[in-house]
Amino acid sequence: MAKTLTGIVTSDKRDKTITVTVTSRETHPIYRKQYTVTRKYTAHDEKNEAGEGDKVVISEVRPISKTKSFTLAEVVEKARGSVELKSDEVEA
Repeated sequence: MAKTLTGIVTSDKRDKTITVTVTSRETHPIYRKQYTVTRKYTAHDEKNEAGEGDKVVISEVRPISKTKSFTLAEVVEKARGSVELKSDEVEA
């Protein structure tokens, strides 16, 4: 059974490669306090279909390169367009 992870694409600049940030909540073994752990994985994206900000599922495969051991399984949710605020110019 291959391990699957869900995360957000933080970089799609490289050809056929995406960087996925996976965030999880863990509990400290002694203090029982919950904290957030963020890990980055590089995944193989054969068709360059994932874009920055997309929510994706990656699955573990045999090592493709020195850093890539995951491949893109599916794009769960596409990123919405970036919002730019209009600047109000005041005429004197």
